[in-house]
Amino acid sequence: MNADLLPSLRRLVRGLTAIFWGLPSTLLICVLMAVAEFPRTLGCAPPLIATGLLLLGVFEMARFQPQERTWQAALERAQLLALANFGLSPFVYFWSRVPTETYYFQAIITLAVTAVLFLLQLNQVLQRLVALLPDEPLREDTRFFTRLNLTLMLVGVVLVGGWYLLARLNQLPQPVLEALDFGSVARIRFAMVVILVLVPVSVTMSLVWKARDVVLGSVYGPRA
Repeated sequence: MNADLLPSLRRLVRGLTAIFWGLPSTLLICVLMAVAEFPRTLGCAPPLIATGLLLLGVFEMARFQPQERTWQAALERAQLLALANFGLSPFVYFWSRVPTETYYFQAIITLAVTAVLFLLQLNQVLQRLVALLPDEPLREDTRFFTRLNLTLMLVGVVLVGGWYLLARLNQLPQPVLEALDFGSVARIRFAMVVILVLVPVSVTMSLVWKARDVVLGSVYGPRA
């Protein structure tokens, strides 16, 4: 192991760890902000801290293999999206306090879009990362599961977009409107969370942790 490479590997491990904990923290805090009062008492701090973890993670990872242009280009796109998430995260608190304010709602929609794009780009970053690591099974797993994540998120976007589009077509027959059950907001939220967020986040966390273990093995040797 090249001694000059060890500091960058340690930064890479710190970055992967921050992303691993930042993904579920961001999701949990944003949901709690919408439905519970306790996190709102802390103001903008919870969403800023959670998204800040993700921002820290992608910047820490950039210390690894700075000469690899494809890897660094993928990281730079992730950094821009993470920065956008960080800047928009206070609106989660503002919207929870004044949900009728159109400006806050538009900011939340923008945050949702940038968050999904960040998750997609993070999967690209993981693909570039494992290409630099000496672990062929991890490459195959990452290739398969990143494609699965992309498919799930695209399906989720199509379902949610189609639901809202149909909801605005007043010319549909009444039996069709009743079958679509447009008033059941809880159902569409549940489907969106499960398909568009929960499963891809869980899969991405698993890939992040596996990559972290491989890097730790490079630094400290295989675990017993």
